[in-house]
Amino acid sequence: MALLLPGGHPAGTRRPSALVALGQRPLARRLARAAGPEGLVTHVVRYRRRGWNGAAADPVRDAEWAADEVVRRYGDVPVCLVGTDMGGRAALHAAGHPAVTSVLALAPWLPAGAPASDAEPVRQLAGRRVLLVHGTNDERTDPDLSFRLAERAKKVNRDVCRFEVHSDGHTLHQHRSEVLALAVDFVRGSLFGHPYARPVTDALAAPPPLGLRMPLASGFGTSLGY
Repeated sequence: MALLLPGGHPAGTRRPSALVALGQRPLARRLARAAGPEGLVTHVVRYRRRGWNGAAADPVRDAEWAADEVVRRYGDVPVCLVGTDMGGRAALHAAGHPAVTSVLALAPWLPAGAPASDAEPVRQLAGRRVLLVHGTNDERTDPDLSFRLAERAKKVNRDVCRFEVHSDGHTLHQHRSEVLALAVDFVRGSLFGHPYARPVTDALAAPPPLGLRMPLASGFGTSLGY
């Protein structure tokens, strides 16, 4: 099961626009094509509120509720949380749910400035496979903050890696095909036990900072058929 967590805003109690969930469709379709025949089911989580809202961390509660629903509907199946922007932060926070075995955070929004950024929890990531992806030219969410979080997470969990998409921005649109292929490879490997592509295997095995600044090569996934 892959639960897709869309982006949002730092604050806001209104329900998010339906367009937010629609933004997850390209990834959901790519995952369904690649792993649907193996039994992969994808769901886009619809938040109750559009914002993170400080200590309330509303999207985290929604992600945990969705994971509970997976267990209720499907039984004991592994769950991969796939989050974008604010959803990336929510996925990282909700990783401690018993059903969650892996986390993919795309251009995650993290609080800016020490000590806030260094206070982000990482112990809940222990025992999970974790992949972060960030564009080096992201002007909306700071890629250095995701590196610092990955660096801290690597100390409590060896199965953490991070890819940098050079010259790409927040939406990762310039290298969209490679990013989607990387996401598919990680989800298939994490949920169904397929061998990861060599760059992912190398990134997981490499010590910091190498495995946390792994460049996403142009054309990634072409030979894999993703």
